Amino acid sequence: MLARFFGNPKQEANVVTTLDKLNETLDMLAKKENVLLKKADAEEQRAKEFTKAKNKRAAIQCLKRKRLYEQQVEQLGNFQLRIHDQMMTLEGAKATTETVDALRTGAQTMKAIQKAMNIDDVDKTMDEINEQTENIKQIQEALSMPIGAAADFDEDELEAELEELEGAELEEQLLQPVTTAHAAPLLKEQLLPPVTSANAGPLHVPAGKQPAPTAQHQNTAEEDEEDEEDEEDELAALREDMAL
Repeated sequence: MLARFFGNPKQEANVVTTLDKLNETLDMLAKKENVLLKKADAEEQRAKEFTKAKNKRAAIQCLKRKRLYEQQVEQLGNFQLRIHDQMMTLEGAKATTETVDALRTGAQTMKAIQKAMNIDDVDKTMDEINEQTENIKQIQEALSMPIGAAADFDEDELEAELEELEGAELEEQLLQPVTTAHAAPLLKEQLLPPVTSANAGPLHVPAGKQPAPTAQHQNTAEEDEEDEEDEEDELAALREDMAL
């Protein structure tokens, strides 16, 4: 019934027109009710005046007309109540129809979306994405592989060469303190200025006071010479080993 009554925009416009008409009727009934209430009050005032004038018959007539006006007011009140009830029913029906239309529109939109994108299309799209990702990964791996002369290098040979370099560096570190100790006297001699006749002053040594070499000094000199010879022998042996 509601679908037949609110089936199209024209019928919905009729509902709005009907509600406007009912509002106008309510206004008209309210105005009549006010008029009848004023008349009932007037009859009550006249009845009081006739009562004061001791005109009982006229006072009773006024009260009868007052009762009639009050009955009409009560009848108009019932009319207004029915119109209010009908208006509420129409407004509720209108709201229900608008809600149904909104739900119908949402259902149609969801149906259109599902029609444009179903589960098979989603699975197909995901498969394509995974395939493209795998292809890109393979391309990146192919590009990162060595080509040309670099592809023929033997990793084991490179590791062995690296170990040799590390061993040579270790030998140089071991030789460094010996070379420094051997070069220290030479460096000291280079730093000391040469003694010439120009800068050498007369050395005055009192007679009988010239120091004589002691046995300790002689032993120290001999030990230094032996150490230097040992160091030279070690250097020669290391050179022969490195030459091999």
